[in-house]
Amino acid sequence: MKAHASRDLGKNMVPWKERFSYSLSDFACNLSFQMVGTYLMIFYTDTFGISAAAVGTLFFVARIIDAIDGPFWGIMIDHTHTRWGKSRPYWLWFAIPFAIFCVLVFTTPNLGITGKIIWAYITYIGVDVLYSAVNIPITSILPSLTTSSQERVTLSTIRQFMGTAGATIITGITLTMVAFFGNGSTTSSRGWFIWALIVAIIVVFLFWIVFKNTKERVQTKSSKQSLPIKESLRALKRNWPWAIVIFINFVYWMGMQTRSQVTVYFFKYNMHNAGLASFILSLQAVALIAVVLTPLTSRAIGKRNTMLLGMILAIVGQLLLNVGAHNMSVSIIVIATIIGYLGTGYVSGLIAVMLADAVDYGEWISGVRAEGIVTSFSSFSAKLGMGIGGVITGWILSTTGYVANQAQSATALRGIETNYIWVPIIGFALSAISLLFYRVDGLEDKMQSDLSIKHAKENEENEQD
Repeated sequence: MKAHASRDLGKNMVPWKERFSYSLSDFACNLSFQMVGTYLMIFYTDTFGISAAAVGTLFFVARIIDAIDGPFWGIMIDHTHTRWGKSRPYWLWFAIPFAIFCVLVFTTPNLGITGKIIWAYITYIGVDVLYSAVNIPITSILPSLTTSSQERVTLSTIRQFMGTAGATIITGITLTMVAFFGNGSTTSSRGWFIWALIVAIIVVFLFWIVFKNTKERVQTKSSKQSLPIKESLRALKRNWPWAIVIFINFVYWMGMQTRSQVTVYFFKYNMHNAGLASFILSLQAVALIAVVLTPLTSRAIGKRNTMLLGMILAIVGQLLLNVGAHNMSVSIIVIATIIGYLGTGYVSGLIAVMLADAVDYGEWISGVRAEGIVTSFSSFSAKLGMGIGGVITGWILSTTGYVANQAQSATALRGIETNYIWVPIIGFALSAISLLFYRVDGLEDKMQSDLSIKHAKENEENEQD
């Protein structure tokens, strides 16, 4: 009995080299896509010369396309069978194409306004679609790395730690690096292009390291065969934990996107100190404290309650941010930001774990294990939320009279403040309410026990065949 337990423990534990390599996937994604998510709107309006309304429409159209490309990549993963596994090959195949579009999206060809908008559509939609190709495998591979719930929390925690580190680094130094390469100007097209090229090269090497050092060790009968689309969709039927997590992912990232993409606007125009934006964005580093505490906290109060705690802290941070904005108090804004990032630190790392649990739940109730289709909606819902956030931001900036690189009217300043403070609160509050209906933690022991018996039986049948 002890020998059997020892073998299970060995199977469920992931070596530290692989843990760290897996975490580099999110580090790479955040280096690239956080740069896009945080700075692309102000790059478009203040450097490339596209109106805020046009940018908002672009973000919305891209999200409509995501309604197709997210599930498409999930289905592709469920149909992929190589000597490297189902999810791993996508980092090898799509790292370079994704990196190329990360550069193109920050490139400014000499075109008329119509040409610029067309260029923006092609490059932004391209980077968006290819992001799904390298990002969805990060979540889809997690159920294949281990069956241990606690090991998944550990893997997700390390991944989120590195992802937050990547986001902190890129948001904290981007304006400085753009100015360095752009002869002192943060609106320099040359500065944006060179910095995007450097980041893209780094991202390619990171994804190749992830591909080389990860292993899909959890193999089931379903995962070893191509699943028809109709069969894959069975894993979603009556899978209410999946539906809740997908909705949370949507509204959470809607709020996060509106805040992140107007941060520079807020400090440039409302606080009259654009340089302060880099410092505030670098405070994401404090989220690492919550990320490190996530395994301990989730073990003590459960994953659902840990995420709920994070949402409450995020809401408190936004309310305090409102006080700081109205009093023009940098110190209050800093404190509010720290509290908010502590909250989001608890949230981000657990979304992937809950989706991995949804893969198990789908198999438990339907008998179908479809890692790709179940987890692909994570990318879709997050990017849909970010796109709607972009639409909201563009619409509010446009209707309140924002004019690039000019002193803003009182109405425009209120529009920026609404994006920065109140839209995120709506997203966090809806997420917190949804979490009250998530009750997987209490079913987990029974679910894993039943699945272990099912997998053991399948493996015995495969050996006999």
